[in-house]
Amino acid sequence: MKDQNFIITAAQLWDTQIGSAIKNMALEISKQNKVLFVNSPLDISTRLHAVLKSARKQTQEFEQRMAVLKGKRFPLRCIRPNLWVVDCPFTLLPVSKLPTPIFECVNRYNNYRIGHYILQQAELLGFKKFIHLIDNDLFRSLHLKQIIKPKYTVYYRRDNFIGVPYWSKHGRHCEEYIVRNADAVIANSILFANELKSYNANVHFVPMGIDLDIYDASINRNIPTDLLNITSPIIGYTGAILESRLDASLLYQAAECMPEYSFVLVGPEDRYFKEHLLHNLSNVHFLGSKQVEQLPDYIQAFDVCINPQKVNDITNGNYPLKIDEYLAMGKPVVATSTYTMREAFAPYTHLATNVDEFVNSLRIALRETNDSKLREQRIAFAHTHSWKNSVEQIYNVIEETEKDI
Repeated sequence: MKDQNFIITAAQLWDTQIGSAIKNMALEISKQNKVLFVNSPLDISTRLHAVLKSARKQTQEFEQRMAVLKGKRFPLRCIRPNLWVVDCPFTLLPVSKLPTPIFECVNRYNNYRIGHYILQQAELLGFKKFIHLIDNDLFRSLHLKQIIKPKYTVYYRRDNFIGVPYWSKHGRHCEEYIVRNADAVIANSILFANELKSYNANVHFVPMGIDLDIYDASINRNIPTDLLNITSPIIGYTGAILESRLDASLLYQAAECMPEYSFVLVGPEDRYFKEHLLHNLSNVHFLGSKQVEQLPDYIQAFDVCINPQKVNDITNGNYPLKIDEYLAMGKPVVATSTYTMREAFAPYTHLATNVDEFVNSLRIALRETNDSKLREQRIAFAHTHSWKNSVEQIYNVIEETEKDI
């Protein structure tokens, strides 16, 4: 598919400081098509809350949107040829905690503000007809099909937001409405696809991809300076360190059982982890947030990579992109046994359901660190999950949908 126009509305912002699947997808789509990525506007309560915390350093994504609101930056940015990001120069009314009848009214008003602004930007860029890709944006994209009237609406579920407090009150019925009205639905796990098929017959499982230019195991990288004084073997994790997703108790017990190994976690911590007893263990090291481009340097220095997830409604069907990143670097992987891990990654990883299995799997994986045959098998498997392959499958879904309409 080429020479099409795509408008993407997403729950995740373009300027996020952690890895972003929808951002990578937009970059891949823009190689052959035009893409307008719409950053969701701030709502009034989020803006006020952030201003009250002004003594603390604001995030890059907040600073960008505030600069647009204050007229200090132009809303439309050209990121690369064929790819634009737009920030809305207005705030929305907060809706997540409202009673359902009021939510419906206020959220529709928010949608109309966003929708009409999207149409202005689309006209400015010469988008006559366009495909609307909704990335898990349950509230702000709820009524956009009726407002912006796209050629096709494609809903992409890559995470289960219903279990997250912000979305829990209204998210379920919003997602059902979007799915029922979408022309095509894409899910990044088999579990998600099966859950959505009761609302729409045109649902497809499409695995996520990775940036193979970044996660290139053939590059000989320098060891990051903050790893130089950490003793090997190193058991490492990269990604957000959140109570809702990671099993802190599992990590603590594993690290206690294996004092001769260093456990290294790279990524931003929430308050729960910042205050956890893990920080008292001498063999556990929290290295903080890093740029996405730096992560392969850390992964290459790890002996074994881990994903000690909790098993809950948020994580069970979630596609853990970091597993592909670990495997693309040829690393042995130990992870919690979730539905998606069993369905998509079982032949290439070690899966555990409790602490004893996790520790035993780590010991087995450590013996595989220098196994060149297994390393090449992991890399070859990860390369089947490139963003090019993923986006090509999405194009196929759209083209098949076009034949049926």
